[in-house]
Amino acid sequence: MTAAGALLVVGDVVTDVIAIHPEPLAPATDTAARIRTLPGGAGANAACWAAVTGAAEVRLLARVGAESARWHERALVDAGVRPRLVIDPEEPTGTVVALVAKDAERTFLTDSGASLRLCPADWAPSLLDGAAHLHLSGYLFFADSSRDLAMVALRAARTRGVPVSVDPASAGFLVTLGPQRFLDAVTGAAVLLPNEDEARLLAGLPGPTGVARAAAELSRRVPLVVVTRGAAGALVAERGRIIAEVEAEPAVAVDSTGAGDAFTGGFLAARLGGADPSEAARAGCRAAALAVTRLGGRPSL
Repeated sequence: MTAAGALLVVGDVVTDVIAIHPEPLAPATDTAARIRTLPGGAGANAACWAAVTGAAEVRLLARVGAESARWHERALVDAGVRPRLVIDPEEPTGTVVALVAKDAERTFLTDSGASLRLCPADWAPSLLDGAAHLHLSGYLFFADSSRDLAMVALRAARTRGVPVSVDPASAGFLVTLGPQRFLDAVTGAAVLLPNEDEARLLAGLPGPTGVARAAAELSRRVPLVVVTRGAAGALVAERGRIIAEVEAEPAVAVDSTGAGDAFTGGFLAARLGGADPSEAARAGCRAAALAVTRLGGRPSL
Protein backbone atom coordinates (compact mmCIF):
# COMPACT_ATOMS: atom_id res chain seq x y z
CA MET A 1 0.00 0.00 0.00
CA THR A 2 1.60 3.23 -1.14
CA ALA A 3 -0.53 6.33 -0.72
CA ALA A 4 0.06 10.02 -0.44
CA GLY A 5 -3.34 10.62 1.12
CA ALA A 6 -4.34 11.13 4.71
CA LEU A 7 -4.89 8.63 7.49
CA LEU A 8 -8.29 9.11 9.12
CA VAL A 9 -8.66 7.65 12.60
CA VAL A 10 -12.09 7.37 14.18
CA GLY A 11 -11.81 6.50 17.82
CA ASP A 12 -11.56 7.56 21.41
CA VAL A 13 -9.95 10.42 23.28
CA VAL A 14 -9.74 9.92 27.03
CA THR A 15 -7.92 11.28 30.04
CA ASP A 16 -5.47 8.75 31.45
CA VAL A 17 -4.74 8.67 35.17
CA ILE A 18 -1.64 6.48 35.40
CA ALA A 19 -0.57 5.07 38.75
CA ILE A 20 2.75 3.21 38.83
CA HIS A 21 3.03 1.17 42.03
CA PRO A 22 6.34 -0.71 42.53
CA GLU A 23 4.83 -2.73 45.36
CA PRO A 24 1.67 -4.88 45.17
CA LEU A 25 -1.58 -3.11 45.96
CA ALA A 26 -2.33 -3.21 49.69
CA PRO A 27 -6.08 -3.75 50.23
CA ALA A 28 -7.88 -1.39 52.65
CA THR A 29 -4.87 0.91 53.13
CA ASP A 30 -2.34 3.04 51.23
CA THR A 31 0.00 1.93 48.47
CA ALA A 32 2.72 4.38 47.42
CA ALA A 33 2.51 5.25 43.72
CA ARG A 34 3.73 7.69 41.11
CA ILE A 35 0.59 9.22 39.58
CA ARG A 36 0.27 11.32 36.45
CA THR A 37 -2.69 12.65 34.44
CA LEU A 38 -2.07 12.50 30.67
CA PRO A 39 -4.01 12.60 27.41
CA GLY A 40 -4.83 9.15 26.08
CA GLY A 41 -7.33 6.97 24.26
CA ALA A 42 -6.56 4.12 21.87
CA GLY A 43 -7.64 5.99 18.75
CA ALA A 44 -5.94 9.24 19.74
CA ASN A 45 -2.74 7.45 20.76
CA ALA A 46 -2.55 5.58 17.45
CA ALA A 47 -3.14 8.81 15.53
CA CYS A 48 -0.33 10.58 17.40
CA TRP A 49 2.13 7.73 16.84
CA ALA A 50 1.25 7.62 13.15
CA ALA A 51 1.93 11.35 12.89
CA VAL A 52 5.31 11.25 14.61
CA THR A 53 6.46 8.13 12.74
CA GLY A 54 5.97 9.58 9.32
CA ALA A 55 2.36 9.73 8.16
CA ALA A 56 2.03 12.86 6.05
CA GLU A 57 -1.42 13.81 7.33
CA VAL A 58 -3.40 12.31 10.20
CA ARG A 59 -6.98 13.22 11.06
CA LEU A 60 -8.98 12.15 14.10
CA LEU A 61 -12.72 12.10 14.77
CA ALA A 62 -13.64 11.67 18.44
CA ARG A 63 -16.03 12.91 21.12
CA VAL A 64 -15.00 14.65 24.35
CA GLY A 65 -16.51 16.57 27.22
CA ALA A 66 -16.43 20.36 27.36
CA GLU A 67 -14.31 20.40 30.54
CA SER A 68 -11.14 19.16 28.81
CA ALA A 69 -11.78 19.72 25.10
CA ARG A 70 -9.17 22.47 24.71
CA TRP A 71 -6.49 20.50 26.54
CA HIS A 72 -7.04 17.44 24.40
CA GLU A 73 -7.21 19.43 21.18
CA ARG A 74 -3.91 21.18 21.94
CA ALA A 75 -2.18 17.88 22.77
CA LEU A 76 -3.33 16.38 19.47
CA VAL A 77 -2.33 19.40 17.41
CA ASP A 78 1.07 19.48 19.09
CA ALA A 79 1.57 15.85 18.04
CA GLY A 80 0.79 16.68 14.42
CA VAL A 81 -2.80 15.42 14.32
CA ARG A 82 -5.74 17.34 12.83
CA PRO A 83 -8.54 16.71 15.34
CA ARG A 84 -12.26 17.00 14.83
CA LEU A 85 -13.53 16.78 18.38
CA VAL A 86 -17.28 16.69 18.93
CA ILE A 87 -18.15 18.21 22.31
CA ASP A 88 -20.70 16.13 24.17
CA PRO A 89 -23.44 18.20 25.80
CA GLU A 90 -23.96 15.80 28.71
CA GLU A 91 -20.98 13.55 29.48
CA PRO A 92 -17.41 14.45 30.45
CA THR A 93 -14.41 13.15 28.58
CA GLY A 94 -13.81 9.45 29.19
CA THR A 95 -11.33 8.56 31.91
CA VAL A 96 -9.09 5.53 32.25
CA VAL A 97 -7.25 4.70 35.45
CA ALA A 98 -4.20 2.58 34.56
CA LEU A 99 -2.67 0.64 37.44
CA VAL A 100 0.88 -0.19 36.38
CA ALA A 101 2.73 -2.84 38.37
CA LYS A 102 6.47 -3.36 38.82
CA ASP A 103 6.69 -5.48 35.64
CA ALA A 104 5.17 -2.58 33.62
CA GLU A 105 1.98 -4.54 32.96
CA ARG A 106 -1.19 -2.54 33.45
CA THR A 107 -4.77 -3.03 34.55
CA PHE A 108 -7.40 -0.56 33.37
CA LEU A 109 -10.44 0.91 35.08
CA THR A 110 -12.49 2.51 32.32
CA ASP A 111 -15.21 5.15 32.37
CA SER A 112 -15.98 5.69 28.69
CA GLY A 113 -17.80 8.97 29.28
CA ALA A 114 -18.25 10.91 26.06
CA SER A 115 -15.88 8.76 24.01
CA LEU A 116 -18.35 6.01 23.08
CA ARG A 117 -21.23 8.45 22.52
CA LEU A 118 -20.03 9.12 19.00
CA CYS A 119 -22.99 8.58 16.71
CA PRO A 120 -23.79 8.64 12.98
CA ALA A 121 -24.73 12.32 13.25
CA ASP A 122 -21.07 13.06 14.04
CA TRP A 123 -19.98 11.61 10.71
CA ALA A 124 -19.41 13.75 7.61
CA PRO A 125 -18.56 12.29 4.18
CA SER A 126 -15.98 15.06 3.76
CA LEU A 127 -13.85 13.40 6.44
CA LEU A 128 -12.79 10.90 3.76
CA ASP A 129 -11.86 13.56 1.19
CA GLY A 130 -8.22 12.89 0.33
CA ALA A 131 -8.01 9.95 2.75
CA ALA A 132 -5.95 6.92 1.78
CA HIS A 133 -6.82 4.80 4.83
CA LEU A 134 -9.42 4.64 7.61
CA HIS A 135 -8.56 3.20 11.01
CA LEU A 136 -11.29 2.36 13.53
CA SER A 137 -10.59 1.92 17.23
CA GLY A 138 -12.22 -1.29 18.41
CA TYR A 139 -13.65 0.46 21.45
CA LEU A 140 -16.23 2.00 19.12
CA PHE A 141 -17.84 -1.41 18.63
CA PHE A 142 -18.65 -1.86 22.31
CA ALA A 143 -21.51 0.68 22.54
CA ASP A 144 -24.57 0.94 20.34
CA SER A 145 -24.22 4.53 19.11
CA SER A 146 -20.49 4.42 18.43
CA ARG A 147 -20.83 1.00 16.77
CA ASP A 148 -23.43 2.50 14.42
CA LEU A 149 -21.02 5.35 13.65
CA ALA A 150 -18.15 2.91 13.02
CA MET A 151 -20.24 0.89 10.58
CA VAL A 152 -21.33 4.06 8.75
CA ALA A 153 -17.67 5.07 8.41
CA LEU A 154 -16.63 1.59 7.30
CA ARG A 155 -19.30 1.45 4.60
CA ALA A 156 -18.46 4.95 3.40
CA ALA A 157 -14.77 4.06 3.13
CA ARG A 158 -15.48 0.87 1.20
CA THR A 159 -17.71 2.77 -1.21
CA ARG A 160 -14.80 5.09 -1.95
CA GLY A 161 -12.27 2.26 -2.17
CA VAL A 162 -10.48 3.37 1.00
CA PRO A 163 -9.04 0.39 2.95
CA VAL A 164 -10.03 0.02 6.59
CA SER A 165 -8.15 -1.34 9.60
CA VAL A 166 -9.55 -2.21 13.02
CA ASP A 167 -7.85 -2.70 16.40
CA PRO A 168 -10.12 -4.94 18.54
CA ALA A 169 -8.93 -2.98 21.62
CA SER A 170 -10.09 -5.04 24.61
CA ALA A 171 -10.38 -8.76 25.28
CA GLY A 172 -12.65 -8.06 28.24
CA PHE A 173 -15.09 -6.00 26.20
CA LEU A 174 -14.94 -8.57 23.37
CA VAL A 175 -16.19 -11.24 25.75
CA THR A 176 -19.12 -9.03 26.75
CA LEU A 177 -20.06 -8.09 23.19
CA GLY A 178 -19.39 -11.55 21.74
CA PRO A 179 -16.59 -12.37 19.29
CA GLN A 180 -18.93 -13.31 16.44
CA ARG A 181 -20.88 -10.09 16.80
CA PHE A 182 -17.64 -8.12 16.61
CA LEU A 183 -16.45 -9.99 13.52
CA ASP A 184 -19.81 -9.46 11.81
CA ALA A 185 -19.60 -5.73 12.56
CA VAL A 186 -16.12 -5.37 11.00
CA THR A 187 -16.96 -7.29 7.83
CA GLY A 188 -15.22 -5.54 4.95
CA ALA A 189 -12.17 -4.43 6.92
CA ALA A 190 -8.85 -5.08 5.18
CA VAL A 191 -6.60 -5.23 8.26
CA LEU A 192 -7.15 -6.55 11.79
CA LEU A 193 -4.67 -5.69 14.56
CA PRO A 194 -5.42 -7.81 17.66
CA ASN A 195 -3.15 -8.79 20.51
CA GLU A 196 -2.72 -12.47 21.42
CA ASP A 197 -5.71 -12.71 23.76
CA GLU A 198 -7.98 -10.89 21.33
CA ALA A 199 -6.82 -13.07 18.43
CA ARG A 200 -7.59 -16.30 20.31
CA LEU A 201 -10.99 -15.02 21.38
CA LEU A 202 -11.95 -13.91 17.88
CA ALA A 203 -10.75 -17.15 16.33
CA GLY A 204 -12.72 -19.16 18.89
CA LEU A 205 -9.64 -21.03 20.08
CA PRO A 206 -8.84 -21.97 23.70
CA GLY A 207 -6.07 -20.27 25.68
CA PRO A 208 -3.24 -22.80 25.20
CA THR A 209 -3.76 -22.93 21.43
CA GLY A 210 -0.91 -21.43 19.47
CA VAL A 211 -1.54 -17.82 18.49
CA ALA A 212 -0.17 -18.55 15.01
CA ARG A 213 -3.16 -20.78 14.36
CA ALA A 214 -5.51 -18.05 15.56
CA ALA A 215 -3.83 -15.47 13.31
CA ALA A 216 -4.02 -17.77 10.30
CA GLU A 217 -7.68 -18.57 10.94
CA LEU A 218 -8.61 -14.90 11.32
CA SER A 219 -6.82 -14.02 8.07
CA ARG A 220 -9.29 -16.20 6.21
CA ARG A 221 -11.91 -13.69 7.28
CA VAL A 222 -9.92 -10.43 7.21
CA PRO A 223 -7.26 -10.43 4.45
CA LEU A 224 -4.38 -9.15 6.62
CA VAL A 225 -4.04 -9.92 10.33
CA VAL A 226 -1.18 -8.61 12.46
CA VAL A 227 -1.06 -9.99 16.00
CA THR A 228 0.97 -8.08 18.57
CA ARG A 229 2.73 -10.25 21.15
CA GLY A 230 4.45 -7.81 23.50
CA ALA A 231 8.05 -8.85 24.11
CA ALA A 232 7.61 -11.67 21.58
CA GLY A 233 7.09 -9.23 18.70
CA ALA A 234 4.35 -9.71 16.11
CA LEU A 235 2.90 -12.28 13.73
CA VAL A 236 1.72 -11.34 10.25
CA ALA A 237 -0.89 -13.54 8.57
CA GLU A 238 -2.38 -13.15 5.14
CA ARG A 239 -5.18 -15.15 3.55
CA GLY A 240 -4.87 -18.17 5.78
CA ARG A 241 -1.14 -18.45 6.41
CA ILE A 242 1.61 -16.86 8.50
CA ILE A 243 3.87 -14.81 6.24
CA ALA A 244 6.20 -13.30 8.86
CA GLU A 245 7.30 -13.49 12.49
CA VAL A 246 8.74 -10.15 13.57
CA GLU A 247 10.93 -9.81 16.64
CA ALA A 248 10.31 -7.11 19.21
CA GLU A 249 12.79 -4.29 19.58
CA PRO A 250 14.71 -4.42 22.88
CA ALA A 251 13.50 -1.94 25.47
CA VAL A 252 13.52 -1.37 29.22
CA ALA A 253 9.81 -1.18 29.99
CA VAL A 254 8.46 1.42 32.39
CA ASP A 255 4.78 1.49 31.39
CA SER A 256 3.11 -0.68 28.75
CA THR A 257 0.10 1.64 28.49
CA GLY A 258 -0.47 2.41 24.81
CA ALA A 259 2.18 0.04 23.44
CA GLY A 260 -0.38 -1.59 21.16
CA ASP A 261 -1.58 1.83 20.02
CA ALA A 262 1.99 2.82 19.23
CA PHE A 263 2.41 -0.36 17.19
CA THR A 264 -0.77 0.47 15.28
CA GLY A 265 0.36 4.02 14.53
CA GLY A 266 3.83 2.96 13.44
CA PHE A 267 2.42 0.12 11.33
CA LEU A 268 -0.11 2.32 9.54
CA ALA A 269 2.40 5.13 8.90
CA ALA A 270 4.79 2.62 7.35
CA ARG A 271 2.07 1.07 5.19
CA LEU A 272 1.02 4.48 3.94
CA GLY A 273 4.67 5.09 3.10
CA GLY A 274 4.81 2.00 0.92
CA ALA A 275 6.12 -0.67 3.30
CA ASP A 276 4.99 -4.26 2.87
CA PRO A 277 3.18 -5.87 5.83
CA SER A 278 6.33 -7.39 7.31
CA GLU A 279 8.29 -4.14 7.09
CA ALA A 280 5.33 -2.25 8.54
CA ALA A 281 5.16 -4.71 11.47
CA ARG A 282 8.83 -4.02 12.18
CA ALA A 283 8.06 -0.29 12.18
CA GLY A 284 5.21 -0.98 14.60
CA CYS A 285 7.55 -2.90 16.91
CA ARG A 286 9.99 0.03 16.89
CA ALA A 287 7.23 2.44 17.91
CA ALA A 288 5.99 0.07 20.63
CA ALA A 289 9.52 -0.25 22.02
CA LEU A 290 9.70 3.52 22.37
CA ALA A 291 6.25 3.66 23.94
CA VAL A 292 7.03 1.32 26.83
CA THR A 293 10.02 3.40 27.94
CA ARG A 294 7.84 6.35 28.99
CA LEU A 295 4.71 7.11 30.97
CA GLY A 296 1.43 7.14 29.10
CA GLY A 297 0.35 6.13 25.64
CA ARG A 298 1.54 9.10 23.60
CA PRO A 299 4.91 9.89 22.00
CA SER A 300 7.08 12.50 23.68
CA LEU A 301 7.42 15.70 21.70
